Amino acid sequence: MKKEYWWILIVYILMQFSSLIGIPLLVFGLHMDKNLAIPVWLIISFIGALIIILFILRKEIGNWGMNDRGSSFGYSVKWAISGFFLALFAQYFAAIIEHFLGIPAGSNNTKEIIKIINTFPLAVVVTSIAGPILEEIVFRKIIFGTLYKRFNFVISALVSSVIFALAHMEPMHILLYAAMGFTFAFLYVKTKRIIVPIFAHVSMNTLVVLVQSVFRSDLERMMRNAEKVSGFIGGFFS
Repeated sequence: MKKEYWWILIVYILMQFSSLIGIPLLVFGLHMDKNLAIPVWLIISFIGALIIILFILRKEIGNWGMNDRGSSFGYSVKWAISGFFLALFAQYFAAIIEHFLGIPAGSNNTKEIIKIINTFPLAVVVTSIAGPILEEIVFRKIIFGTLYKRFNFVISALVSSVIFALAHMEPMHILLYAAMGFTFAFLYVKTKRIIVPIFAHVSMNTLVVLVQSVFRSDLERMMRNAEKVSGFIGGFFS
């Protein structure tokens, strides 16, 4: 692994644990409300880490591929758009499998993110843009990319996806994260450009945020209406 990649991993890990110091600093040092300090530090740490990591990768940014022979612009755009729908399908298929395995639906990680966004809407910059970019650089470009040089696609994608799941502190939903990890890794290998899975990941996270926050009331109303219809039909045939 390149020396620069080790530095990126160190920056990413420090960012993940920086809240242990950063949030108390804002709360006790600047007397900021804790509910506000959490999203504020989230923005500071993620944006700061992204700037540092992009600076470390400044010599590679012009390529953003697995090598100098990345796919053409048109081909990359096609797979970036297709990758968004492919990621949604993979996640939906994984959710069905988890349901049959008796794994409770819903993600605590997503719930916490939506809670943070509702408290401080500007945090959407992290959840929809900075976060996915960092994750694709770390988990696909560095971890998956390094493994892929030594092992086949399945092993490389599986290991990087497991680490991806553990980083989100939701091992019970490892199938969901594995499905996303395999999809984004496939897009990376298919196009040889990390910008493609970045676009798909950003688009998917943005959709989730819109559905869970902006259209949450509409979604809940649709669910209530569906339950009423289901109850009516069930009563009719009982």
